Amino acid sequence: MTAPQTIAVLGLGRMGTAVATRLADHDWDVVGWTRSGRPAGAVETADDPNDAVAKADTVLLALFDGPACRQVVDQVRDSLRGDTVVLNISTIAPAEAAGLARDLGASYVHAPVLGSVPAVAAGALQILAAADQGALDRARPVLEVLGTVRHVDDAATAAALKLVANNSLAGAVLALRDALRQADALGLSRAQALDVLELGQLGGLVARKRPFLTGEPADATAATFTIGALAKDMALLAAASDVPLRSAADLADSPAGPEADIAVAATAPAVDDAVLEPLRAYIRGHATGDPAHFRDAFLPSAHIEGLRDGVFVSWPLDEYCTLFNGRPAPNESARSRRIDAVDVHDTVATATMTLWHGADTFTDIFLLVHVDDGWRIANKAYHRHS
Repeated sequence: MTAPQTIAVLGLGRMGTAVATRLADHDWDVVGWTRSGRPAGAVETADDPNDAVAKADTVLLALFDGPACRQVVDQVRDSLRGDTVVLNISTIAPAEAAGLARDLGASYVHAPVLGSVPAVAAGALQILAAADQGALDRARPVLEVLGTVRHVDDAATAAALKLVANNSLAGAVLALRDALRQADALGLSRAQALDVLELGQLGGLVARKRPFLTGEPADATAATFTIGALAKDMALLAAASDVPLRSAADLADSPAGPEADIAVAATAPAVDDAVLEPLRAYIRGHATGDPAHFRDAFLPSAHIEGLRDGVFVSWPLDEYCTLFNGRPAPNESARSRRIDAVDVHDTVATATMTLWHGADTFTDIFLLVHVDDGWRIANKAYHRHS
């Protein structure tokens, strides 16, 4: 069967515009449409998606999420010709992809892509394509202009694999964020830290995103993948897998705006010292044995809970303070404590700490709240293991 000659690209955001431009540059007859009415450079655009679809042998969806795909498909369904292939490169949930595949049948190709705008321009996308063989054969000439096609068994699997791949990207962004925070705490210059990070496992990300990481002006380079889009993908993955996913919350809470490039999330400063102060007061209480530090750290209503000698205890703050006699433990010089993690969500925060106290190691989990005079620990739960 001959390759399609006319392609309708529905969705002209960053990726859709790049795809439409790439295809037009390779002599495909391309007509685009977007809900915002945004033009796509030299690519012809239609005011009504039905007008674009009516001309097309292939309809390519490059939309933000599953609801957008469903809305647009429903809008143009009656304009689709019987032999039109619907090629969806959008990142959506596995269940959403499976639903579209059921509804559109043998004409549907679910083909999420790995790579962003630069990879489109270079024809270097990795494409996870799931479809009946006939539809895939018809879509392949289009896809091969964009990158390398990897056949996947079904639409839900292709969608799930794309989300897992993006999870690794989110992990890299957050690992880079943590590395830069530690470099800042050690007084290293940003340029020096990036030079060395570029030599390691994060090197490709650092090299591609360096303008964003060094704080160059926003117009020095355009965002190619936004924080909002990656946060959306991580929320989809967490919901689809029903497994907690820390990166979903970390990206959603990024102080940078959702339209900022994902690399800007790596430049977020460490948590404010004010959040750490009650945790440091708690550490001082253990180091000195002085219960006044615990009263500084905790709200008066706080409880400290856990298993002590196999029995669950829930001490109010006053009772907890009676465990300390105002003097350091005899083996204090051999003890140590470390704040492992702090996550701030506006007026509440959670924190984890490890304490090595002789033969015993404690994992402490804190809930903190912001009150009128600053941050205080509302409650603590602990696990003691020898």
